[in-house]
Amino acid sequence: MAEFIKLYEENPNPRQIEKIGNVLRKGGLVIYPTDTVYGLGCDITNSKALQRIARIKGVKLEKANWSFVCADLSNLSDYVRQIDSSTFKILKRTLPGPYTFILPGNNNLPKDFKKKKTVGIRVPDNNIARALVTELGNPIVSTSIHDEDDILEYTTDPELIFEKWQNLVDVVIDGGYGDNVASTVIDLSEGVPKVVREGKGSLDIL
Repeated sequence: MAEFIKLYEENPNPRQIEKIGNVLRKGGLVIYPTDTVYGLGCDITNSKALQRIARIKGVKLEKANWSFVCADLSNLSDYVRQIDSSTFKILKRTLPGPYTFILPGNNNLPKDFKKKKTVGIRVPDNNIARALVTELGNPIVSTSIHDEDDILEYTTDPELIFEKWQNLVDVVIDGGYGDNVASTVIDLSEGVPKVVREGKGSLDIL
């Protein structure tokens, strides 16, 4: 059964962050808050953990379109091909923030993502999410947790999330109520910004 850990966004407890980082390193799955909806994540380099998420989501791993959650833009070149200055300016202007940017992937992608031509990059404006990535030392692969409810697509109450997911994951973080609007997805892989999904992030930035 998962552990339910309360963290405060203003000042996440470093000991708890370290503990959750160790869970991720060992292939654990963690549900955590972002600046939009709650996410389900694991260590980007752990194949077993990635397979677990794929099973839960009912998708083939090689076909999955998940985001890479980063702490900032400093690791971008680890997984993304050289981008032009106008693309970089958009990233600088909007991140951290409620956006997912689709960018061209490079040859250093972890083996499970080698065939991907593009990657979705996310830098959430949430201290808990970014502290976890910093502690882990590399991005977290993340996917939103959807709800079966037709009206409310995303569960916002961490206790309800825990109730539903406690036997599927290793840690559920209670970071307060989440949002029920997902990130805005913008494809920058071909230079010209293309809106894939309108979400929480304003489109005035383009």
